[in-house]
Amino acid sequence: MPTILSIDDLRELAKRRIPRALFDYAAGGSYDERTLARNTADLDAMTFRQRVMVDVSKISLATTMAGGGVSMPLAIGPTGLAGLFHADGEILAAKAAEACGIPYCMSTMSICSIEDVRAATRQPFWFQQYLMKDRGFNQELIDRAAASQCSALMLTLDLQVLGERRRDPRNGLTIPPRLSIRNALDVATKPAWALKVLFGKRRTFGNLAGRIGGSSGIRTLAEWTATQFDPSANWRDVEWVRSRWPGKLLLKGVLDAEDARLALAAGADAIVVSNHGGRQLDGAPSSISVLREVVETIDGRCEVLFDGGIRSGQDIAKALALGARGTLIGRSFLYALAAAGEAGVVKAIEILRNELRVTLALTGSTSVDAVGPHILRAPG
Repeated sequence: MPTILSIDDLRELAKRRIPRALFDYAAGGSYDERTLARNTADLDAMTFRQRVMVDVSKISLATTMAGGGVSMPLAIGPTGLAGLFHADGEILAAKAAEACGIPYCMSTMSICSIEDVRAATRQPFWFQQYLMKDRGFNQELIDRAAASQCSALMLTLDLQVLGERRRDPRNGLTIPPRLSIRNALDVATKPAWALKVLFGKRRTFGNLAGRIGGSSGIRTLAEWTATQFDPSANWRDVEWVRSRWPGKLLLKGVLDAEDARLALAAGADAIVVSNHGGRQLDGAPSSISVLREVVETIDGRCEVLFDGGIRSGQDIAKALALGARGTLIGRSFLYALAAAGEAGVVKAIEILRNELRVTLALTGSTSVDAVGPHILRAPG
């Protein structure tokens, strides 16, 4: 493996190792990708107060997220199709997270099934689901997550309708999939990736297998999924999930103070400030620009987690400074997985851990729980 020093290094390696359609699925956003760009630009615009001559010989990154102890304020967020970025990707991600002492959140739209991941791990993990039209399937997923001893359920709120991600149809990554000469040739130039995926545990949506007429074909399942996002879903449905899920409930996709109040009223144990990585409403604000507003609205009544543009330990520190309890990575995780499998994911976590530790030291902080607005310089 070439020298890997940053998440960007993993991104470049991933770009060489997987088909363009998959890389763009991870890297792209919706429409003109303005919100995607804001996520990183607004984080980059924030600056730290450098402090000197503070005893930082002992620094603690340990904290809690969703009621569980973690080695640092980071979780691997839910990402669909991880098992196509690397064979058995969800299993490898869960094992890497377990080894590093952070949570892994498995997506409903995973290639491996929830039972596959449960069988391969020792520690509880989180499970993510959507509100689908088939409420019976929602109940089934809740029951399967409980049977697999998942410690938290993350309900994604901002996918009632699907934002147009223009890179995907251009690359043939459509529903149903479209095969073109270009993407067929692209796959042919990635034989190592193709062979691993071919001989992986699964090559379709493991959590959806058998849902439609016994078919588990990727095309049929993809078509079924496209019809399942529910534009009629509302806060009563969130309360329905709350009444049926016995563990911690994390509500993901909040960007507005009023929605934060409603999420709290619906029984959230944690709110995830997120714009779906810039993949839904293009023109929405960056996640970091609304984080403080949501934190102030919640006022300690539940945890607030942050998702949107994390590429470094410095980004994690900025989110903590504005009141986040912890952070999630999506793209950074997929790049690491595509670049080097489980070892790549461990490497990404180690990079983020070291960068966060150094950032705390150079801002005069000795623990993540002591980080606050004082480590940032005021704008202007």
